[in-house]
Amino acid sequence: MRDLFRALAELESGLQDTYGLTLNEAMVLCSVGDETVTAGVIVERTGLKASHASKVIRQVEEKGLLSRHLGEDDKRQMCFTLTAGAVDCLQRIKARGVKVPELLRPFFR
Repeated sequence: MRDLFRALAELESGLQDTYGLTLNEAMVLCSVGDETVTAGVIVERTGLKASHASKVIRQVEEKGLLSRHLGEDDKRQMCFTLTAGAVDCLQRIKARGVKVPELLRPFFR
């Protein structure tokens, strides 16, 4: 368990140092992709608890990587899309990659 925790911490450290994102923030960006999604979709795709997802969504918004707007069909619903900065960040991650610790490599195939 300790080795797994260290590997995840190493992965997150690389993301933060290279791209300025935590692991959860990167998961949120990837879960949105090129779609317009609700917070519920982000929760479902990331596996984060709703209260934690709300915090991470807010952090990503504050970094200027996520935009919030009212749903088209239901004006009570909040929807999210990536900003141009987020698209650029994801493209850089795809192009340059992230150093994945050996223990986690089977999960990144």
